[in-house]
Amino acid sequence: MYAPTYLLRALYRQLIILAGMFILGTAVFYYYEPGLSILDALFASVSTITTIGLYVPHGGNIPSMPANEIILLIVTIIVSVGAAASLLQATVNAVVNGDLARGEAEKSMIKRMKGHVIVFGYAHLGRYVADKLGEIGVDYVVVSHDRAIYESLTKKKVMAVLQMENRPMASLQEAGIENASTLIAAHDKDPENMLTTLSARRLRPDIRIISVVHDEQLTDTAKDAGADVVVPSSVSVGHLLALSAVTKDLVGIVLSERVGTKEIAQFSVFKSSKLIGKRLPDLTKFAHVIGVVKKGELIQNVFDPSLAIQEDDTLLVFGDPAGLHELEEEAEAL
Repeated sequence: MYAPTYLLRALYRQLIILAGMFILGTAVFYYYEPGLSILDALFASVSTITTIGLYVPHGGNIPSMPANEIILLIVTIIVSVGAAASLLQATVNAVVNGDLARGEAEKSMIKRMKGHVIVFGYAHLGRYVADKLGEIGVDYVVVSHDRAIYESLTKKKVMAVLQMENRPMASLQEAGIENASTLIAAHDKDPENMLTTLSARRLRPDIRIISVVHDEQLTDTAKDAGADVVVPSSVSVGHLLALSAVTKDLVGIVLSERVGTKEIAQFSVFKSSKLIGKRLPDLTKFAHVIGVVKKGELIQNVFDPSLAIQEDDTLLVFGDPAGLHELEEEAEAL
């Protein structure tokens, strides 16, 4: 419903030129042919410019037309043909770029979003992440290289951005990174995730970045690129990525395994985590912390008042990882 409005905005210059030529042609015929009414002069102008047929007064005798009239009509026809060609080209370009499918209204909606999650990649993991975000009621924008995926998402009224080659920053800006809370890099290629992470960190040094790595040897590389949370794809991580997007302070490498209907989630604490310095006995009030790994040693006595979280520690949490959200909300007040 917004495409016609966008089309007018994209082509208004050419349309103004054509309208001006119709008006000029009308003025020429009305001035040089006193017997014509304004309506007749307009009809003569439109007929001439659209090549339906050159309107020739004096019984079709062109030599009897004043020279000035002929010159003005020639100029009008040439300019009108050029404007029409430009109009056609601009229309084709608008369709090819996919702007008509999106419409100006959708771009405005993304710009107005605040606290949303940007999901980069939708081929496999990204699809599950987006679905989970939708289930838990978190707004998100998908960024994809694939035009078919992009068009499919826009038809489903999912906020999406088509990333052109070698333009990660422009795509992230279009996805509203200035107001986003989190970026999830879930592309099926590690180099794409790294490039997106670097670009996002440059645009928004404070944004939370969660990145998948398909080659576990690249875990440290992703961390150095600026990712707060690094998730190996060998783990079943769709729901963990989505839950990580709504947390604030637990940053690091996330692993998970299921025990019956419960989960053991492992959180490796990086230097940017706000939990560093917090005492473990206090954290157990908000999540079922069953142990902590310090320098490769498992410590199970989490009620020891001398235990405090340090950089590179690994927290072991048993149960529903959603409970960690409350832990993080309270961590800053501890």
